[in-house]
Amino acid sequence: MVFFILKCLISGLLIAAASGVARRYPAAGALIASLPLVSVLGMIWLWMEKPDRLIMSRHAEATFWYVLPSLPMFLLIPRLLRAGLPFWLALTTGCALTIILYLCTNWALTRFGSGG
Repeated sequence: MVFFILKCLISGLLIAAASGVARRYPAAGALIASLPLVSVLGMIWLWMEKPDRLIMSRHAEATFWYVLPSLPMFLLIPRLLRAGLPFWLALTTGCALTIILYLCTNWALTRFGSGG
């Protein structure tokens, strides 16, 4: 339980730092948010709980494939905001696009394999 609380605190601090910096320096906040810190922390937590090379290699490879369908969201949201859509609608639309692309990615990985 202590390890779980520690994971939550460290992960939460990174998110808070990114949003805090972004209020004053949007590009710097975006840089912090774009770093694969969550993925790296996730791998560290997974390794500490279950140090298994096969599980880790599968996790890292799957992370790569699931990052790709999330990227278009970061192009769509600013376009929608600049076009005058409200923030919550732009965010919801971007998330919906990402979900659709995740489903497509999942289908493709199931059908064609991830190469691992």
